[in-house]
Amino acid sequence: MPLAKIHLQKLLMLFYAPNNLRIEKLRADIRQELKRERGDSEGGGDFYTPFWSDAKAHVSGTADLRVLSGDRIDNNRRRRNLYPRLTDGFLDYWNEKRRWRNEPFELIPSSPRARFPIPELDAVVKVENLLTIRIGGQEDRIIYPYFSKEPALPSEGARIGLWLLDQALKGYRLEDMRILDILRSASFGTIDYPLHGDERDLFLQKYDHVLREWKKLKEDYE
Repeated sequence: MPLAKIHLQKLLMLFYAPNNLRIEKLRADIRQELKRERGDSEGGGDFYTPFWSDAKAHVSGTADLRVLSGDRIDNNRRRRNLYPRLTDGFLDYWNEKRRWRNEPFELIPSSPRARFPIPELDAVVKVENLLTIRIGGQEDRIIYPYFSKEPALPSEGARIGLWLLDQALKGYRLEDMRILDILRSASFGTIDYPLHGDERDLFLQKYDHVLREWKKLKEDYE
């Protein structure tokens, strides 16, 4: 089952999406799995990875995100609606952060990644494509991107996500981790959203519900 091996960002979106949107996403996921089972080619590629790669280039100072996003849109018109909004959201966050800290930022090319097993659900959550920066030559930030148009990441979802990042990224400090809701320029860290201690239970309950819903919907295709 595809949802048994899933990116954290997609899982958080499914946890908090309105019912109709969640069902739409789950049905799309089921149809993709059936295509794979038939040996059909996937095509399409990852919609968000090119944008995030460009955002990292902007942070490194080697390129301008607005220029890169414009080039991406010229090459694929499917990006013309969302890429400008992602660009505005990221730059609002990044420029404000630079003004607030007034310290040099350095991109760390090698970012952590992890596979976090969930034995209770026979599942694995993937944590990848983080943005790691060093502030003032000594303080690190590990930023996990949340891309979804809908829903906005709620504070409970941010707490669950931060909890899972802390569990998955061994050797890194929770206080250095952030989740960035890019479209809304909203950054979540434990200084403003401290963990309550119930994050593991919430995570397991919500993930189990999504898995059960997927299995139930799949019966319609059998």
